[in-house]
Amino acid sequence: MAFGTAEDPGLSITPHLDSVDYPSTREELVEAAEDSEAPVSIINVLKCLPRTEYASRQDVMRDLAEAARRFARGGLLDDDGVRRDRRNIGRDLVENAPEGSTRHP
Repeated sequence: MAFGTAEDPGLSITPHLDSVDYPSTREELVEAAEDSEAPVSIINVLKCLPRTEYASRQDVMRDLAEAARRFARGGLLDDDGVRRDRRNIGRDLVENAPEGSTRHP
């Protein structure tokens, strides 16, 4: 997922956050992306953000950057010496969530 510079604009999340007033909820971020006809992949990323409310665009970008950082670490060892597969961050929480608790479509 791209975040703003030297990228395919069609893959960027940032243009879909331009119309959002902060503070904003995760659901409002998703609605703004849907209103701007964002691709499903971007909408799904926003649905999986960890916080329910964001005080600023910078907070949203921070969480997106953290997710990208964890994803990019791939097969590296964590601080505790354990190698973790991070390709599906949050997937188990979404797919195995109790009925009515999932944010994934």
